[in-house]
Amino acid sequence: MPLDLAEQSSREQLQTTFISCRKTSLALATRFPVEDWMLQSMPDASPIKWHLAHTSWFYEAFVLEKFKPDYTPFDPSFNFLFNSYYEQIGERHPRPARGMLSRPTAEQVVDYRAHIDRAVSALILDLPEAQFADLADLVQLGCVHEEQHQELLLTDIQHGLFQNPMRPAAFDRESLSGERGAETSETEVARSWRHFDGGLTEVGHKGAGFAFDNEGPHHKIYLAPFYLASHLSTIGDYADFIADGGYSTPTLWLSDGWARVQSENWCAPLYWRREEPGDNWTGFSLFGEAPLEKEAPVWGLSYYEAAAFAEWTGYRLPTEFEWEYASQCAPLTGQFLRGAGFSLPRAGEDVSSRDSGTIPADVHRRYTGLCGMFGSVWQWTASPYVAYPGFRTAAGAVGEYNGKFMSSQMVLRGGSSATPNGHIRRTYRNFFPPHARWQFAGLRLARDV
Repeated sequence: MPLDLAEQSSREQLQTTFISCRKTSLALATRFPVEDWMLQSMPDASPIKWHLAHTSWFYEAFVLEKFKPDYTPFDPSFNFLFNSYYEQIGERHPRPARGMLSRPTAEQVVDYRAHIDRAVSALILDLPEAQFADLADLVQLGCVHEEQHQELLLTDIQHGLFQNPMRPAAFDRESLSGERGAETSETEVARSWRHFDGGLTEVGHKGAGFAFDNEGPHHKIYLAPFYLASHLSTIGDYADFIADGGYSTPTLWLSDGWARVQSENWCAPLYWRREEPGDNWTGFSLFGEAPLEKEAPVWGLSYYEAAAFAEWTGYRLPTEFEWEYASQCAPLTGQFLRGAGFSLPRAGEDVSSRDSGTIPADVHRRYTGLCGMFGSVWQWTASPYVAYPGFRTAAGAVGEYNGKFMSSQMVLRGGSSATPNGHIRRTYRNFFPPHARWQFAGLRLARDV
């Protein structure tokens, strides 16, 4: 029986979304020489080749093997090589040794991706209608999962290239994160504080549109009145913290953070290097090493560093709920790979009208002037990554996606310019352990009334 036009349209839209996401990953990877595809500079990072293979394995394990009973895996060994952390799927290659996987070759991984692309595309068009809704949910999850790995691909290879004494540039533009553009694209306002009344409000994802399970359930909370800084803290601000002995003053630091400062000899953000003589700093990014711009938002910070800086200023980090409440007054925009020369979404593109928020329009007008809330740098919050009231993990292996990491992690909000636009939304909860420094992570200050 032929598909009706509405059903055909939904299938074609899903197929287009899937193929577009897959092409983006390969476009990112092929901007790097194949020699870079094997780099694994630390256990927390993964090689480009592994990212490309793992995001293909995800569709094979969760989509093709579920909806095609007669499906034959591309290579049975890939289930062991490219499973990340899914205990219910089976044993896996140790994460710290992913850089040892010289085989399969890069060419074989690209062939694997093409095989998965063809198989999933055909499944989208041919699966019986009774199963299509379930398929669409899993393909969509696969796409947003792959978007996460697109960002990780960039941050991981940046850390790898930073280990090279030549400090090679991956791109030839001025700044990956587009920090200055992110600040000036908003209404020009002086750096100041924005007051929020707080009170009983609602947080978490609600309504249409994709969201991860950890973004809900939608629930009510009470917020005391607070102030939020209009701008992200800058490189110049952080340089003052360093000059004032920030890394040698234990009273500014959480105990575990101070232990890291001492054991790992932290004296500045990960990618900073002091030019001798003097106090001038250079910074490394995917565009190579260059003098730091003092007015640009600081990034490359761990939670420990962000919290110590906030303590030094006499203020604090916002909670994730304060951040979400205030973000309803900021335009929801993405800047994926601003200035990096890709034929991909550009800065200032309106990525969604979802999550319109609960703050009335008149209050919205009063609280304008928050700059760089989205798509500039991830912003550490003071909130631990824990479950919302009523949260339940999904059944099966897919339930391992988020819930089992709700321990010893801190929440970040807002997205960076390496964050695909599909992840720019008000309720999105990124999370990393507090010592993680290799992400595009900065901060925005808050204070009590």
